Amino acid sequence: MATVLIVDDDAALRDALGEVVADCGHTPRFAPSGEVALTMLANDAVDAMILDLRMPGLDGLEVLRRVRTRSPSLPVTVLTAHASAANTIEAMRLGAFDHLTKPVGRAELARVVRGMLALNEGWAGSGGKPPVQPEGLIGVCEAMRAVQKTIGLLADSDTTVLITGETGTGKEVVARAIHDHGNRAAAPFVAVNCAAIPSELMESELFGHVKGAFTGATADRMGAFRQAAGGTLFLDEIGDMDMALQAKILRALQERTVTPIGGKPLSVDVRVVAATHRDLRQRVREGGFREDLFYRLHVIPIHLPPLRERRADILPLAEAFLAQAGNKALDADAAARLVAHNWPGNVRELRNVVERVAVLVRGPIVTAADIDFLGRSDHPPRAGGPADPPDEDLTSAVAKLETAMIRRALDRCAGNRTEAARLLGIHRPLLYAKMKRYGIEAFEEQTASVSNPDAAKGA
Repeated sequence: MATVLIVDDDAALRDALGEVVADCGHTPRFAPSGEVALTMLANDAVDAMILDLRMPGLDGLEVLRRVRTRSPSLPVTVLTAHASAANTIEAMRLGAFDHLTKPVGRAELARVVRGMLALNEGWAGSGGKPPVQPEGLIGVCEAMRAVQKTIGLLADSDTTVLITGETGTGKEVVARAIHDHGNRAAAPFVAVNCAAIPSELMESELFGHVKGAFTGATADRMGAFRQAAGGTLFLDEIGDMDMALQAKILRALQERTVTPIGGKPLSVDVRVVAATHRDLRQRVREGGFREDLFYRLHVIPIHLPPLRERRADILPLAEAFLAQAGNKALDADAAARLVAHNWPGNVRELRNVVERVAVLVRGPIVTAADIDFLGRSDHPPRAGGPADPPDEDLTSAVAKLETAMIRRALDRCAGNRTEAARLLGIHRPLLYAKMKRYGIEAFEEQTASVSNPDAAKGA
């Protein structure tokens, strides 16, 4: 059983919030002001706090600032009836677990309480420090197992490798794995993106130049081939390389020599791993890529399938990225959502999604709601899924749904408004307001109960 401190200058709301906390199986404590709350925190152990924003004396944001100084790990949720961009941003910047707008439904408040307490449990075992796992080639599906076996077979050789696959599939990760698991691991790994460097600079980037070779050459430059001496040179997106440079790359591969601009040929000891998202055979047929270079690179081909074709790897990858980004875990619905997504951006997109939730999700558990920004899956809906929405505006549809649910709850509870509110997961005053808005019968009698909470409880 945990202790939750509720800080609000409205006694009725404090009681209502405390009722929800008690229903969750925890002990509510109450403070009518920020000053009283800070005194209680100094003297008593508290596991979480629900904090009103607007109060006489110290407001919620100032209380939160002081709490962060004294108890930086205490989960705090801020409540306000007057949410604005400024106070929302500031509350989250100060480390609030959540920022809710009044009135708050029972289910939503219970969710927040569970989340704050789970945050304590999730971080207690790690001492507040998330475990960090090293980068690596992750894959359990058959296609990736085959890639891993191929890497093991070729790692110690000097044979040229060509890695193909869509953008974002992890071609550089494979290249690094080849380097790290081979006998060149202690030497440099140098990566050059052939699509990102202008063609007029690429020759110098790869082969280097001598001082005075051209205007602006104020010093000697080694170039990537010599920088990777004894190790591995990774030529990413080689399919975008200029035709004139392709001939020089071919010569470097065949003769193991490079000629700096303005200099003499030099021997190099380097293993070349190339990668491209393009179909090089098609580029050869179109005259955009040298056929002899293609065959020189295509000694050992490795193809990386897109993430949508290796769904067994989605969760291991996501969990590894979460471990690197923070001490968080996926719940079952979030995991299913990730597996269902088609991942047009492949592993890179998955990593970006994980980094996003690692920053924006306060608690240790990532839910399906936290990744709603992914949009709907491209897969067709399963049988028995939700029916098509009604052909009317949203306000009317919501009003009909709420009216039907309130009437059903009142019927089930034999007209007891307190129990109906509990069944609906909302506070009694909110139930009364909705009954009045929708003209639900017997409202006059029920309003009388609001002014007398004891009578309402006995209704």
